Parts: sequence; C-alpha cells; structure tokens
Amino acid sequence: MKIEDAKTKKEWDKFVTSHKESNFLQSWDFYEFHQNRGEEIVRRVVRNKNGEIIGAYAGEVEHAKRGRHLAIAGGPILDWDNDKLVRTVFSDIKEQGKRLNCVFVRVRPQCENTPENTAIFRKNGLKKAPMYLSVEFAGVLDLNKTEDEIMAGMRQRLRRALRKAAKNDIKVEKSTNPKDIHTFYEIQLQTAKRHDFYAFSEDFLTKQFEAFSKNGEAVLYTAKISDEKKKELGVESDSNILAQNFMIFYGNEASYHYGVSSELGTKLSGAPLLHMEAMRDARKRGIKRYNFWGIVGENETKHRFYGVSVFKRGFGVEELKYLPAQDLVLKPVSYLKTWIIETLRRKIRHV
Repeated sequence: MKIEDAKTKKEWDKFVTSHKESNFLQSWDFYEFHQNRGEEIVRRVVRNKNGEIIGAYAGEVEHAKRGRHLAIAGGPILDWDNDKLVRTVFSDIKEQGKRLNCVFVRVRPQCENTPENTAIFRKNGLKKAPMYLSVEFAGVLDLNKTEDEIMAGMRQRLRRALRKAAKNDIKVEKSTNPKDIHTFYEIQLQTAKRHDFYAFSEDFLTKQFEAFSKNGEAVLYTAKISDEKKKELGVESDSNILAQNFMIFYGNEASYHYGVSSELGTKLSGAPLLHMEAMRDARKRGIKRYNFWGIVGENETKHRFYGVSVFKRGFGVEELKYLPAQDLVLKPVSYLKTWIIETLRRKIRHV
C-alpha cells in the first residue's frame, strides 16, 4: 500500500461517494472551504499495488487554546474489516498529526456506535474524547420511501402544518447565490437568541455556502408568504420570510445543514414545506438518505435542542448513533489540560 496527498477533486469525490455511509464531511469542497478561511488541511489517500484508492481521510487543524489538534470529521473512509488497511491509515494519521505539531488527533468516524467498532479504535490506540466532533446522534429518513409513505409516517401535527402552509399559499424559493446568505445570517441571529446558541459569523456561512454551491451541492431554500396573505391573516411583519434551510447534497446524502426561522415563522410555520421540497430535489438527484442531523434523547426534555428534536422526529426519522469522537493522543502532558477543560465545558453546557 502507498499513502500520499490527494491530487484531484474528481478522483477524491468518486472514491468517497462510492461508500454509502459517507457525506459532505469528507467531501473535497468542505476542505476547500477550510482552506479559503486560511486553515491548514490534510487530504490523504491510500492506494493498492494497482494504483486504486482503497482508503481516504481529510482533516483540518484546529488552533484551539485548549490544545492544537487535527480534526477528522466523518472519516476515515475505508473498509473497517481490513485490519492492515486500518492500521496503515491510523499510522499515517499519527504521522500527519505530529508533522502539524498537534497535541492530539480527534476522529469522529462514519461508524455506528457498536462494541465492535469501539474495539477497532481501542486496538489502534484511540480513546473516547471528552468533547464531541460533529453530530453523534442523528435523525435519518430513507428516501426510498415515497412521499405518500413519508406523509403517512409523519406526526399529525406536521401534516396539519403542511396543509396550513398550502392554505396560506406559502411559496418555496431556491437560491445558489452566496449573496443571499446575508439574509440567512440576519435571521440566524434572531433564531440563536430565541434558542440560546452561538451564531456563526456571516463570513463563515458565506464561504461555506460558496464552496458547495459553485458545484451545485448547496441550495438555500426559503419559505415566503405574500403581503396580501399577511394582511388577510392579520399578521404584521416587515419581512415575508418564514424560514430558510441551508441544504447540502453530496453523494448518497442530503444534509439539513443549518435552518433558521423568523419571528413571523414562529406564527406561520413554513419549515415543514422546505423539507418536503428538499426531499423531492434529493430524489431527482438520485439521493437515498435525508439527514436531519442532530437530535437529543426523547427523555432529555430540559435540553435546549429538545424542541427541534421533537420537530425532526415528527418526520418519522430513524435514529442513528455514530461512534463518539475518539482521540489519538500525541503529547500526553499537554493533552491532560485539554481533557480537563473539555470535560468541565461539556458538563457546564450539558452537551
């Protein structure tokens, strides 16, 4: 086996998307985004004796005060049953982490959280991280189901919301223009205030959307109501926007990456309509999985994301628990500081 830096987007994406579990977290464009923000990245491929790619991983360096580290979200992409390949990849990950002067490497793979998968990481010297890296508990919908089947599996409240949206003549607009992220950012500030989370910067959102939209992988969906209908319903607002979804379509998966709703949208729900339209578009692209991303346990009623989790579960999602983030420690003494800080932070934030 030979390991080297990836050379082309075409070759990289062809291999990554050939694995049904993969998503945009290991896409070429996601690391173009990181590079455009001035971050150091790695893209590595493993080739067999015939020159064919049999393994790959991409990561970006986090310059965190708690400890500089290489973050590999959604990877590596490989055959986990091939013990020699797994050992080879983790050996290279270790070398790359050292080359980049990292305290540790954090990996959150596209593996389900099972004892067998946990054993693979223990065998290769990794241990459970004190903090998460990307979503570990997701709600996923099978797009092999017809729209009628999905509707039948929905909670009644969502079906009512869709009927109400049709009655109120709510329209869905789509954009691939990064300039339209400005409005999304402004509504995100409102949403963050209501739901108590930290908003992303406009530069972060715009550059991320730009990296994906230039290749047709990102679409901004917007639910709007007309001035006439607002007047008829007796609602007052300077805006006609109810909700917006930042969707990413890559490989086998459509990802509900970010979503926001306006003050008006809290009164006249447009979000369910956006998801149904995105599912239709995903099917047209041949995509078989719709990932709503983060959800929390049904009994975690005091969690700040409990409400949005109820909304996502309302679509009849299957629950997918990824293997939690795993750390490969390179500098044990410095890592102790990281472990203490992150353990305390996780307890304080209840995440």
